Amino acid sequence: MQISRRSFLGTGALATGAAVLPATITSAATSGAPPSATLPPVRFGIASYSYWHFKTEKVPVETVIEKAARIGVQGVDILHRQMDIPEKEPLTAAHRGYLQRLKQHAFRHGIDLVALSIHQDFVDPDPAVLKAQVEHTHKCIEIAYELGVPCIRLNSGRWNTLQDFDELMRNRGIEPVLPGHTEDEGFKWCQDCIERCLPKAAQCGVTLALENHWGLSRTPEGLLRLLNACPSPWLGALMDTGNFLEDPYEKLEAIARRTVYVQAKTYYGGGEWYTLDLDYKRIAKILRKAGYCGYVSLEMEGKENPDIAVPRSIAMLRKAFASVG
Repeated sequence: MQISRRSFLGTGALATGAAVLPATITSAATSGAPPSATLPPVRFGIASYSYWHFKTEKVPVETVIEKAARIGVQGVDILHRQMDIPEKEPLTAAHRGYLQRLKQHAFRHGIDLVALSIHQDFVDPDPAVLKAQVEHTHKCIEIAYELGVPCIRLNSGRWNTLQDFDELMRNRGIEPVLPGHTEDEGFKWCQDCIERCLPKAAQCGVTLALENHWGLSRTPEGLLRLLNACPSPWLGALMDTGNFLEDPYEKLEAIARRTVYVQAKTYYGGGEWYTLDLDYKRIAKILRKAGYCGYVSLEMEGKENPDIAVPRSIAMLRKAFASVG
């Protein structure tokens, strides 16, 4: 069969585009194809945060990997601040050695390292502060690359007009805009910073997963505004099921088709800051309808002993997602 030069070039362009897309977002959700009965099931992971809520002595990431293997999930999501790497120091040879040992530890326990949850803030009027935050994010992308981690959790950042996090939680995650500035300015700063991180993400093959977290991405509208402003196959949404405090299901549905990674909250023993009674069968249906078939990583944020609450949470999530096929 003869193929014209135009047809050949068009076919090549399509093939090239498919190769560029990271595996985490080549799904029915992004292709526009309807979900089908052949959609593979989600895979489950455990966020290391489930065992350490900043209030006690750190639980080593290696310990979380071992516990995850015993529970029988496939992946671990590493909280950056839980690692043996000082957050504000540049990467050293010693740090890189630690990362390689961590990767080997996961391999020997049959665990995939699936995400790196970092802390950064792209909302600040000071260009020097934003530059430092971009550099920090670049360092975290390198950490993910060293570990073979395919995505990092990205925050939009917030105004920090409420300095105390407990006060922010009492205020349902809402805080005033910094005096003398506007919300539009905040979105512009955040957009500029994300755009400065995307080339590094593409170079390292690390997807930036922007979370519906406190700050500019607290609402579906804010999250989607940033995703639409920075169109790239290396940027998608991170769906945290516990961060929409009112009317969660319609909001989760609004971001589902842009979702590349899911963190699923549970609150056994009562939440550290608040408790939501989430219907995970309903959430599983939302994700299934959107064609999502990536990782669902548990973030157990309750006060119950994690050695009890984490296996209990995983069993509940498995049952909920199995119910939708």
